[in-house]
Amino acid sequence: MIWNELLIRYGEMSLKGRNRKVFIQKLTANIKQILHDLQSVKLKAERDRMFLYATSDDLEQAIERLSDVAGIQSFSPIAKCESTVEAIQQTALAIFETEDTEEKTFKVEVRRTDKSFPLVTGELQREIGGTILKAHSNLSVNVKKPDILLHIDIRNDGSFLSSKVYKGAGGMPVGSNGKSLLMLSGGIDSPVAGYLMMKRGVTIEAIHFASPPFTSEQAQEKVIELGRQISAYGGKIKLHIIPFTDIQQAIVKQVPENVSITSTRRIMMRIADQLRNEIGALAIVTGESLGQVASQTLESFTAINAVTSTPILRPLIATDKLEIIQIAKKIGTYETSIQPFEDCCTVFTPSSPKTKPRLEKVEFYESFIGFEPMIMEAIQNRTIIDCFIEEKTDEFSDLL
Repeated sequence: MIWNELLIRYGEMSLKGRNRKVFIQKLTANIKQILHDLQSVKLKAERDRMFLYATSDDLEQAIERLSDVAGIQSFSPIAKCESTVEAIQQTALAIFETEDTEEKTFKVEVRRTDKSFPLVTGELQREIGGTILKAHSNLSVNVKKPDILLHIDIRNDGSFLSSKVYKGAGGMPVGSNGKSLLMLSGGIDSPVAGYLMMKRGVTIEAIHFASPPFTSEQAQEKVIELGRQISAYGGKIKLHIIPFTDIQQAIVKQVPENVSITSTRRIMMRIADQLRNEIGALAIVTGESLGQVASQTLESFTAINAVTSTPILRPLIATDKLEIIQIAKKIGTYETSIQPFEDCCTVFTPSSPKTKPRLEKVEFYESFIGFEPMIMEAIQNRTIIDCFIEEKTDEFSDLL
């Protein structure tokens, strides 16, 4: 492997002003977590970019994982050599040995920070371009839209060459935009909603409602696994599992069947809101998409939202199912989400749910049940599970 280091580009973070340092520190911490098991990795953060140094094997692993980290716009493997024409020629040829050059075009781009280098930019471009053409007769030059762009950076401490650009997740580093509570059901949608909010820099804790014996241990393990999977995108996930059986049975007994799903969602939201306040989160995140099911109409949202003044973030609200599935497959949660284990909503789903529930009627039906003590008991008896990739904290203490 010819690469010595990775150049990591920040993208959107570059637009930040005085608080940019905070965002860079968050991104650095998230990269450490993702690469915690790669012993040789060292990071050096600068104002507009970051450098990652590692052995060849660890560098290959880092290339495979960094595309998942929110806050990284793109990254490139870099080959370093001495700042002599001969060394740059040899390194350029070695890089092109890794490229598919069959009927391709290329361009040499030079940035000359070290002004003492004996050739000016145009002269070095022609020298290196000529060397490549002699070695690869099937290549041709295209200065406007090349298939392969060889970038050469002449600095005071050596010359740095790159030809590959890997796309990152973009967005903001997880942890840079506050904390929210994700309602994680175990289906396809809610993990995607959590991922999208993490991509905007939001730290996520998750809440899940379990109704044993109507829901199984496997269903709960599935949700824990989903929490682990989305934690890979840069954030630790604390999962709160709420015992919901007694509340759900009370709803089924007292509330008419066709609005029971609305009442169920309202009580879930009340529990989520109290937990949100306890953990210091600022918003509640759901995987709801307008019109997807009966509880996801504007009338249903109105009835559900009425139980709280907390901001409810619905990042999937305008997406259709195929778009959601596409993202789920991309982030690796789809295969887990489609495992056929029931959740508490599907177990008690009425045959003909009301799509336009009237708030005053729902409130009337719920008034016959003393939900508040049941809500407090459910929160007190919850199970808390940490879902994240285990981190070795002593490996990077000297890197910030």
